[in-house]
Amino acid sequence: MASMGKNKLKKFAQNKTFTHVIQPKNEEVLHRDYRLKGKWSEEFGNHNPIVLELACGKGEYSVGMAEIYPDKNFIGMDIKGARIFSGAKEVAEKGLQNVRFIRTKIDFIESFFAENEVSEIWILFADPQMQKPRKRLTSSLFLNRYKTILKPNGLLNLKSDSDELYAFTRNESIPQFNLENEGSSFQKISDTNTLYESGINAFDQTMQDVLNIRTFYEQMWIEQGKKIKFLSYRYNHS
Repeated sequence: MASMGKNKLKKFAQNKTFTHVIQPKNEEVLHRDYRLKGKWSEEFGNHNPIVLELACGKGEYSVGMAEIYPDKNFIGMDIKGARIFSGAKEVAEKGLQNVRFIRTKIDFIESFFAENEVSEIWILFADPQMQKPRKRLTSSLFLNRYKTILKPNGLLNLKSDSDELYAFTRNESIPQFNLENEGSSFQKISDTNTLYESGINAFDQTMQDVLNIRTFYEQMWIEQGKKIKFLSYRYNHS
């Protein structure tokens, strides 16, 4: 246990040396805008589309997509610094310039991004929060945050092993959001509950390469025989 604690401290210390890891204090984001809100194009040095990976864990998707799409900017958000370290270290080793990580709670997402600043959001193998549906990353609480920061025609993608989260998003939270938000809606463009068995064939090769990126937890669920689900929505608002 002591060695595990030392390893975490070592990772935390190394995270501080990475210029691509942003670790704001709570007082910098609680009920106030962070200094980079609305200025991510300056941070990256270009005006390329911004793609968020929420609860990014080790950042496998942010890193993998950054290699596939050098003309997009990727930001992984997670509260666990030891997990972020894995992706941050890989970014440094590969010299990727189009990836950042933010160590923070996703509840603060609106403190980091301005209206219409984000082109795409990925939610990958998030905790289905079986006892607390309101805390699910596709609940109305979070959908109303995403609608603020997403550009018109921005994308919201969910990849999950959870039957519950898939059904909740598909049949409850998104339809309810669309009913309650006149002039705004998430329009479904992709839906499969058997991604690798058949659903992946509906996508072009580049998107297949993206969907074939396997996170640590995804590989674990696949080995346990779980089916992987995928939903994608385009956000329309007037």
